[in-house]
Order: sequence, then structure tokens, then C-alpha cells
Amino acid sequence: MKVYLFTLLAWVGLGVTSELKAQSEKGKPNVLFIFIDDLKPAIHGFGDQAAVTPNIDALIDRGVRFDRAYTNQAVCVASRNNLLLGSRSTSTGLYDFGRDIRQYYPNLVTLPQAFKNQGYFTQAVGKVFHIGHNTYNDPQSWSVPHFHEKIIEYLTMDKSESEMTIEAALFENHSWEYALKQIKGIPWESPDVPDEAYGDGRVAKKAVQVLDSLKGNEQPFFLAVGFARPHLPFSVPKKYWDLYEEAKIPLPKTEDHPVGAPDFAIKRFGEIEQYEGIPGYKENERYPDSLKRKLIHGYYAGVSYVDTQIGKVLDELKKTGLDKNTIVVLWGDHGYLLGDMGMWTKHVNYELANRVPLIISYPKAILEGYATSSIVETVDIYPTLIQLAGLKLPADNPVPFDGESLLPLLTKKEHKVDYAYHCYPRDGWMGRAIRTDRYRLVEWTNIKNKNLPPQYEFYTYGADLLEHKNEADLKNKDFQETLQLLKNQPAYHLPLPASPVREDSEY
Repeated sequence: MKVYLFTLLAWVGLGVTSELKAQSEKGKPNVLFIFIDDLKPAIHGFGDQAAVTPNIDALIDRGVRFDRAYTNQAVCVASRNNLLLGSRSTSTGLYDFGRDIRQYYPNLVTLPQAFKNQGYFTQAVGKVFHIGHNTYNDPQSWSVPHFHEKIIEYLTMDKSESEMTIEAALFENHSWEYALKQIKGIPWESPDVPDEAYGDGRVAKKAVQVLDSLKGNEQPFFLAVGFARPHLPFSVPKKYWDLYEEAKIPLPKTEDHPVGAPDFAIKRFGEIEQYEGIPGYKENERYPDSLKRKLIHGYYAGVSYVDTQIGKVLDELKKTGLDKNTIVVLWGDHGYLLGDMGMWTKHVNYELANRVPLIISYPKAILEGYATSSIVETVDIYPTLIQLAGLKLPADNPVPFDGESLLPLLTKKEHKVDYAYHCYPRDGWMGRAIRTDRYRLVEWTNIKNKNLPPQYEFYTYGADLLEHKNEADLKNKDFQETLQLLKNQPAYHLPLPASPVREDSEY
């Protein structure tokens, strides 16, 4: 297991900082948790010079920025389960859509439910649990009904040929049979409309209203606010497209697949091909530069649109005075590929699909304006918030807590580099991966035929954080040491999977 400065038992026995002790006497802190769909660290404050993100940048200045945070599986349903359950996919067997978590673990305690059970008012606005693709919300986590908004939405597209688009049907939990009879949606639009013409603007408005209603309440709250963009389609008001000059949009540094990687490890276009005008995948063919620029432009426009909505919520938090006693967390559910190595979106075990933005701010008890290069995982967030709020981890939970509290990194300026564990099933193979400071190793085992020998990927990283050449070699000492580190993971030995892996699950 990962080891930070203190173990959980030491924290329980010795207590934590004086600030946290004082808070237990004066009242528990609130939690504002901001979820963002498909957001990689395309944020100016994370070093992306192209991004226009003043509101997220301001939050970074007030908290701790994690430069080496990783999802535990690069797809939204699993990554959100990883966070909300505190367990990796390999510990639960929940890798894909169409899985009701309560069907498999009826007595589990989710992160918001743990707060609810210990006296908190809990509410969800927007996309928190993944809803769609035969996956649903978890009502037991919330004190009041979830405020749901559209993920797929168009203002300019002619939908007269069918009731809705393929992706909209899937997100509204229609069957695949029904969805595939619908038309493809367009991949972007940029009408000159107000923010609230799209779902994220309405989510921000609702979150502002909720915060206003909570001011003055004695009961602490856990408010989860989820935004859909920059998820496809890039349907964003024109003013956010206008923040960027398309001719200066950065193109991929390389569109070559990693040399020597197993064929099944490579992402063929998949999700992005569900949109009108996107060519089907052909080996050794790439999108024209004009299409690549438009798609990347749309992604950045979506990032800036969401940044503005986040600013509205954070401004209201300050206006109400709730900011003085509220832990704020901002998290992207997984990374994103924008043509990098010839791949788009997510669903792979590579760096840019798995590195995520993570910011934690709490003026009473943690550092401000600090960045850490320690490697952390999504599953670390559950125990971190429980400890930071002075609560107790649920006892007898049917799934393990795979993470470690990050409180030492939030309160002390230390750069302890550790490692992250993640996985992804592809084409009947399970890829279990470990990312250290220098390397990523992926071990692929065949799910159906355990007699097939494993296949490996091993990468050393440069400044571009891309996988250029698979260097897996049984004679390589670094490879052997990293493989042993992977095999020492408790999650490595757990059965795969507890629920069947669906062959048709791409999103």
C-alpha cells in the first residue's frame, strides 16, 4: 500500500492538527465538491498556456494543486465510482456501464452518504454519479432529490429525422437498440446565446440558489456540483469560442501510436465517431488539420465555459460568507486525448487519459497557493475528506477503502513521490497499470483465457508526457522492479471482475 507520513491508525490515535481539533468544537466544515466531465489539466494554473481559466486559477491560489493526480480508470462511470466509493475498479468489479452499485453492494456507504450519516445535509446538482448508458443515480446518498441536467444538448441542430441523437438517447437511458436508430449529433456548435441556454449554465444557477438557501443553516452541508463540458459535443456559447484564435490552437505533438504497443491497447476512435462528420478509423490515416483544430478549439471553449460557471458558484460561496468554513474540491473525472498519439477521448491506460486536475482548498486548516508533485489517486479523496471534516470512515463497509488520506500533503510542504495504480479492460484483456515517478508499466492478462501469457507495456516519460516506444524487456532491471511493485499491490490479487465485463462497453 502507499505510505504517507502517517497511517490512518496513527491519525485516529494521535489526532490531527490543532485547526481540525478546534473545528470539532465550533462546528463541522461544509464541503463543496466540483465534478467536471472529461477535464484533463487543460488549465492555465496547471501550466497550460493556451487555456483561459481565471476562476480555476484563482481557486488554485487559495488551495493545494496536485500536479500528479491520477484517475483509477479512464472512463467516467468507473472513475466516479472510484471516488464515491473510495475503491478501485479492481476491488469492486465495476468497470463499465449498466451496473447498479447497490445490486452488487447493497450496504456500501458512498462518500456523500458517509457525510449524511454523520449529520450532514447532502445534495447533488448536475452530473455527479454517472447517469446514462443504463446507469443511474444513488438516491441513498442524498438528503433531497438530485437536480439532473442534460449532458447532450443542441440549440442549432435539425433533429427532424429522429426523436433525438444517438448519444442523447444513451444518456437518457434508452436502450442501445433504440439509440442506434437515432441520428448522429453534430460534434460542436457555437450559437450566440446566454450561458443558461445550456445545461451547465443552469447547473451553476441552481448551485448558486442552493448555496443562498444554505447560508445561516446550523447543519453542515456536502454539496456536489457536476458540470458536463468539456465532454462532447462541444456545444458552447459563442463568446467562449471567441476567447481562442483557431489558427493558434495547439495541435498534437505526435499522432503516431506507441511503437511496440499491443494492438488491443491502442484506442481506435470509438466515441468520437458517434458524431456527424467525423471519419471512421482507418489505419495510418489522420484527421485533416482543419478538423483537428476545430475539435481542439471546441474542447478549450468548453473548458472556459465551465470555468465561468465555476466562478459563479465560488463567487456565491464567498458572497454568503460560507467560504470561511467550506472545504472546496475541484476534480476532473479522467484525462483526455486530443489526437495525441493518433487517439481521441479516453478509455486507455496512457498518461494523458489518466492524469487529472485536483485542487483542494480549506482556508482554516491547509496550505494556500501550494503545488505538490506527489503522486495521488482518485481513491485518496474519500479518506481525505472524511479526516479533514473530522468524521469517521464507515465501519464494515463491503468494499475496501483503497486510498490514503492526503492530509500530510495538504498541511506540510513535502514532495514525497509515490505511485498510482489504475486499470482498463480492452478487447477481452485486462490492463493493470502502475505509474511511478519515471515509469508506467501495464500488464495485460486475457480475461477469458488465463492460459495465455501476459503482455506488457513499459514507458519512460519525457517532458511531453507521451508514450513513444514500448520498452518492456524482461532483462531490464527497471522493468522488473516496477513489475514487482505492481504485483505487490493488494488490488493486483483481487478477482477480475466481480461483474461481467461487457464487450460492447466503449464509453
